[in-house]
Amino acid sequence: MDNVTVRQGESATLRCSVDNRVTRVAWLNRSSILYAGNDKWCLDPRVVLLANTKTQYSIQIQDVDVYDEGPYTCSVQTDNHPKTSRVHLIVQVSPKITEISSDISINEGGNVSLTCIATGRPDPTITWRHISPKAVGFISEDEYLEITGITREQSGEYECSASNDVAAPVVQRVKVTVNYPPYISDAKSTGVPVGQKGILLCEASAVPSADFQWYKDDKRLAEGQKGLKVENKAFVSKLTFFNVSEQDYGNYTCVASNQLGNTNASMILYEETTTALTPWKGPGAVHDGNNGAWRRGGCTWLLALPLAQLARHF
Repeated sequence: MDNVTVRQGESATLRCSVDNRVTRVAWLNRSSILYAGNDKWCLDPRVVLLANTKTQYSIQIQDVDVYDEGPYTCSVQTDNHPKTSRVHLIVQVSPKITEISSDISINEGGNVSLTCIATGRPDPTITWRHISPKAVGFISEDEYLEITGITREQSGEYECSASNDVAAPVVQRVKVTVNYPPYISDAKSTGVPVGQKGILLCEASAVPSADFQWYKDDKRLAEGQKGLKVENKAFVSKLTFFNVSEQDYGNYTCVASNQLGNTNASMILYEETTTALTPWKGPGAVHDGNNGAWRRGGCTWLLALPLAQLARHF
């Protein structure tokens, strides 16, 4: 028995070799007659006669579907001796994902189970992979992907691929969001001179994004407070002092919180002093950095020389 393999939607040609001794010929699908000689017996418009010559008797099935798969028989009558030849039609079907898990949100440390069901002929191979710069290769070669004790690094998109070499693989993705409490990654003390603009930054990683609050000592700083501005974005909060005064210096606390918890970090806004270099006021003049007074250093040296000379005379 010969095999004829076609893809779903294509046309299948079934051929039967004959000679001049043939008196009658027919094509059958199981027990149903499709064609007998030039006469069509079936009602399916997709089945047509291609050739009925002294050497070949062939039919074509157009727009093949999976229910067309199976055995076909060419029946030949020669000198009152029947002869048959068989052909098995194989229909290949491109892979199709019929069921896949929905996007999921889970707290860090929980367990995740993802499902991807696909059909096709032959049966498709299913693989899962994590769409991440750090991920290498496949993480599962099965319909099911199990992740135990998921971490924040394992969040992101997971891609299911179904392939069977009939057509290009089909892929679908599932987004996995891992929730975790805030973690403050950057909070530094800052020095600013009086009268200048000062900024304190607080960066925090969290899912969902953290809400930020600022405190000076035990007093919460309100948005719009005179001389201050609080700007909150997804992962950073900025506290701006437009004109730093002596009263602004001190200890500040940034509190980051979401539904899973909160954390805080302290930083100091301190006075930063700058020592300015004063231009020379004249020959021999130097600036005393301790008290700001001016003195003529060169005079001390000039007075010492005559005194030494006078000492030699006594």
